[in-house]
Amino acid sequence: MHYTGTIWRPPYEASSLLLEVTAGCTHHKCKFCTLYNELPFRFKMSPREDVEADLREAREALESWEDGHIDRVFLTGADPFALSYGRLAAIAELIHRYLPSVKSIGAFARITNVTPKTDEELARLRALGYDGLTIGIETGDDQALRFMNKGYGSSDIIAQCRRLDMAGIHYSFFYLVGISGAGRGEIGARATAALCGRLHPTLIGANMLTIYPDSELYAEIQRGAWQEEGELEKYREVRTLIEELRIPTAFAAMGASNAYQFYGRLPKDKGKLLSFLDGIIENVSEEGLRQYRENVHHL
Repeated sequence: MHYTGTIWRPPYEASSLLLEVTAGCTHHKCKFCTLYNELPFRFKMSPREDVEADLREAREALESWEDGHIDRVFLTGADPFALSYGRLAAIAELIHRYLPSVKSIGAFARITNVTPKTDEELARLRALGYDGLTIGIETGDDQALRFMNKGYGSSDIIAQCRRLDMAGIHYSFFYLVGISGAGRGEIGARATAALCGRLHPTLIGANMLTIYPDSELYAEIQRGAWQEEGELEKYREVRTLIEELRIPTAFAAMGASNAYQFYGRLPKDKGKLLSFLDGIIENVSEEGLRQYRENVHHL
């Protein structure tokens, strides 16, 4: 299989076939992000022959399995949904040719990946199997989105996700706990709950902001331009977000950035999740949580 650099996937894509069609990030300007530093300012379409060779290899491997099939493919890279409709359609056709058991194709996506595609193209991509995108919206707090150079605002999130809804393409959100900065965590949580209340994410995944010295955000902190939330404030922020959400969705904290991992369905499990978070807030020390944060050497 052809892979470039570190390969990232959501926890819930563990059973998916990981297929590289892009490397790096089209944006690469978010102040907090260091995930693609090994591929600075670079975005490439993997050669078609590499994709086809990987699919042949996957098919040969599957033939040796007892059941011999796989249901889902996840396209790797920071935002492979940035590829044009034509390229995404060609990739889907290759996947279905070599792996006819595949029912859906997922990927990371930026909000700006959706914008240039027409409504008709989105509907066609859904018909080709594209479903279950993972979108790092980070927050509904426009002040934080601007400061972190996300490249879009909350109104863009609403507009483009509604287009995905119309096309029948399901999506999950990554929420970055702490992105609003010290003293503003619960403000960001409420703004995000209000935004999500107008959309239909199948899952909201919380990740705790972890700041590394090679990030632009670290430099902003050194200049005194931004202050990091405390660890307990981050948990109060998560609690506020869950409390304010009024939509049916899954809520999870499953990645390595989370000292305490949990999962539940809203609204059914809201009380259980809030009680779990209350236990952390009341019984775990800031120092203990900070020690965990400092030992997260890489996400």
